[in-house]
Amino acid sequence: MIIGILKEVIESENRVAITPAVVIKILKLGYEVQVEKSAGARANYTDSAYKQVGATISESSSEIWNQSDIIIKVNPPEKSESASSQLNGNSSLISFFYPRQNKEILKSMAKENVNVFAMDCVPRITRAQKMDALSSMSNVAGSRAVIEASHLFGRFFGGQITAAGKISPAKVLVIGAGVSGLSAIGAAASLGAIVRAFDTRPEVKEQVESLSAEFLTVDIKEDGAGKGGYAKVMSDEYIKSEHKLFEEQCKEVDIIITTALIPGKPAPILLTEKMISLMKPGSVVVDLAAERGGNCCYTKKDQVVNIKGVNIVGYTDLPSRLPSQSSQLYATNVYHLLCDLTPEKNGKININMDDQVIRGMTVINNGEITFPPPEIKKAAPSPVTSTKETKKQNILITKKSIKKTFPVIKFGLALLTLIGIGSVSPPSFMAHFTVFVLGCFVGYMVVWNVTSALHTPLMSVTNAVSSIIIIGALIQISSDNIVLTVMASLAIFITSINIVGGFAVTKRMLEMFKK
Repeated sequence: MIIGILKEVIESENRVAITPAVVIKILKLGYEVQVEKSAGARANYTDSAYKQVGATISESSSEIWNQSDIIIKVNPPEKSESASSQLNGNSSLISFFYPRQNKEILKSMAKENVNVFAMDCVPRITRAQKMDALSSMSNVAGSRAVIEASHLFGRFFGGQITAAGKISPAKVLVIGAGVSGLSAIGAAASLGAIVRAFDTRPEVKEQVESLSAEFLTVDIKEDGAGKGGYAKVMSDEYIKSEHKLFEEQCKEVDIIITTALIPGKPAPILLTEKMISLMKPGSVVVDLAAERGGNCCYTKKDQVVNIKGVNIVGYTDLPSRLPSQSSQLYATNVYHLLCDLTPEKNGKININMDDQVIRGMTVINNGEITFPPPEIKKAAPSPVTSTKETKKQNILITKKSIKKTFPVIKFGLALLTLIGIGSVSPPSFMAHFTVFVLGCFVGYMVVWNVTSALHTPLMSVTNAVSSIIIIGALIQISSDNIVLTVMASLAIFITSINIVGGFAVTKRMLEMFKK
């Protein structure tokens, strides 16, 4: 089969569906690849780069439509492309499609033997993460949102202390800690800003804090986790409490990045007129939900609006503003889909509708509309599994009980051994032996209760203290025997190095634990 790569017709779109690096992998699956002339030019991928890896260059898009068995695009087909008429029988289309919004195009493309795979319909399950193009693009958008904000923001992100005065770090609030939100948090924190984040899903708190950001909460306990990893609509009481929190934050923060979206519904309004009026002049709002209406009441799609000194960014093409990276990520997602569609690596697709990932992405199969797919249900645990878990728990309980009784057994054996040795040894030996055993026990307990991080300084200071041998050398140095005097002098020299070095290492190691 021939795979055709089209040049995107939208003027603001700089991405390309497949990059030269991924063409090499696709050829190994048994496909041929043809690329429309200059398809990757805006993403910095030249035609010669495609030729070098084995792709052929077509002069026009009509050649791609007519000759290809599989068409790969980034955006849904535009009316100007007439995909419904150009897509021949036995052909397939792979692209972002958004079937909920593009119902008319979906119906017009449903004709005999045509297949359409929507990259935006990848099920949110672990096995499908390698194909999740929405997450890939959200990752890029979140990072780019911080760059757009820094361009409009009139100060450094990080704090500085200079001869000219102190510069306070910027304060950034990220609303929504999904893929794009976490990416924005990481980018803002790496630039030195003080980052705060809010999300209705409490399970993302650890992810936010792992990126050195503060997780904000409201007093009302309500879980905002919805289906497929998205957030759900919250109660009126929760929304009131949420708005109160945002109003307080708007007085303090310099930059707000919003990412809140609910599948199949317009973006919720999170930033009201009052909130924007509370922000300082020069502040920036980047609305990543602008395509679905926006989270800010003033957001205008693909525009920057200035309201009383506050810049509100409504760009919907943020991934396209990093075209090389976005194209590579998207191409890799498409390649993984082709791998699942081509299990035999023979250059022919096999649409296995029993595969829940393929089934979820297939919106048209052999001319029949198959969207929406059935809901993925989690299988109930089998009795065998529960039995195995019970056995594991019993084994763990047994091990714990053994661990508790083992020290008692060891103590009893040691006591019996000590009594046995004492019954046959002279009193002078037992006195020294008892002191030795107690010394070993006390030393063991001291070391055992020390934090692992302090073991090295502890060992070094113990090394210094153990050099008590120098006292014996000092006693012997005044001996009349020249050999004893020389050996004592040598012992004093060596142990002096041990003492000085031990304390020096200890001091240096402990300095590492001080802020």
